[in-house]
Amino acid sequence: MPNLFTLVLQITVILAVCRVIGNLFRHFHQPRVVGEMFAGILLGPSLLGWIAPQVSAYLFPPSSLGFLNALSQVGVVVFMFLVGLRIDPRELKHQSHAAVLVSHVSITAPFLLASLLAVYLYPRLSDDGVSFTNFALFMGAAMSVTAFPVLARILIDRNLVKSMLGSVAIAAAAVDDVSGWCILAYIVVLIRSAHQTGSIWMTLGGIVLFGLVMVYGVRYLLRGFEHMFRRHGEISENAMAFLILLALASALCTERLGIHLLFGSFLMGAIMPKEPKFVRYVLDRFETVTVTLLLPLFFAFVGLRTNIGLVKGPTMWFYCGLIILVAATGKLGGSIAAARFSGMSWRQAAGLGTLMNTRGLMGLVILDIGLDIKVISPALFCMMVIMALATTFMATPLLDWICPDSVLREAPARAAAQEAPVHTLGAASAGRMTA
Repeated sequence: MPNLFTLVLQITVILAVCRVIGNLFRHFHQPRVVGEMFAGILLGPSLLGWIAPQVSAYLFPPSSLGFLNALSQVGVVVFMFLVGLRIDPRELKHQSHAAVLVSHVSITAPFLLASLLAVYLYPRLSDDGVSFTNFALFMGAAMSVTAFPVLARILIDRNLVKSMLGSVAIAAAAVDDVSGWCILAYIVVLIRSAHQTGSIWMTLGGIVLFGLVMVYGVRYLLRGFEHMFRRHGEISENAMAFLILLALASALCTERLGIHLLFGSFLMGAIMPKEPKFVRYVLDRFETVTVTLLLPLFFAFVGLRTNIGLVKGPTMWFYCGLIILVAATGKLGGSIAAARFSGMSWRQAAGLGTLMNTRGLMGLVILDIGLDIKVISPALFCMMVIMALATTFMATPLLDWICPDSVLREAPARAAAQEAPVHTLGAASAGRMTA
């Protein structure tokens, strides 16, 4: 049985520290969620366990971490549903060719560089228990993802959602996340199927069947929620409870199929109706509890699994620096090159690359899965967490330095004149999305 006093004490301490550090980071023009991610690291063995081991042992005894993890994972399941809800596949149809090009290159460039880096790191930071293919694929997925929620938060804080740069960034980041999660799903299936007696083809067949049922069956049934909202301006408590049950059921299906709980909740959110007012209504009902209460628990649990002390000596720190360099080079370089090729100015392209380089929470979620399925070691997990935090933290100061707000809001008249009228209309429509 869980020790309720310990669990409530943990939640109290985590929320207090996350709010304090999050508000402190706001003074440095960082999104609060960035501060909360750092707060999670501070509560783990990297700081609290180092300077006050007795306090750390009292607050976070090993016997209690299973309950904290379970509660945090529920929060991440709901959060991934909200991430999927924010993603609208129609956005790409409303964007110029810049969004399509940037989305593809910003995935391909870091993925290829990460795969090349894997050739160097595999014999040094992995073992024979993990195949090189799985190791390289995971490194590529972890480095190619973009933190869609953090990117959106930066755009909202700077009032850039309605700008051309904002709409292109949101569309490209959405594609990045979907692609990264598809690659990760493939890796998880390969690894889990190796430890199961059933055929991998049966597993893949079940996943394909489930996806078809969701996209071509459940998606149309979900329109009833949107119709209810249009008629009454709200969704009843019973309907909202049913919506939660659907998200949880989808998560259970993907877990049973051998992928992961998070894929099911993400897919349920992705196939939800995308009418902006309806999306905003659902987000408002879920976000407060999820973002304020449950996500900080996940940050703390990741922090408890991250021990910077494992990165010992100049050689290990060289590997860590190399990971950060490759991750930033792939995302920044690929996005900037694609944006320039599509006709954006150098500053606009640099601003877009900076936004796409954020990995944040999505990166931590992927790394947490990677550690669970043992495709990466605790030391490499720590290095990758540092990479995710570093690339996310650098986004705001780089954006301020490279592209002041006046430049980012500047409408590229020449590019707009070259767009067909239907593209202009689509971009304006996408700009009204506040996600």
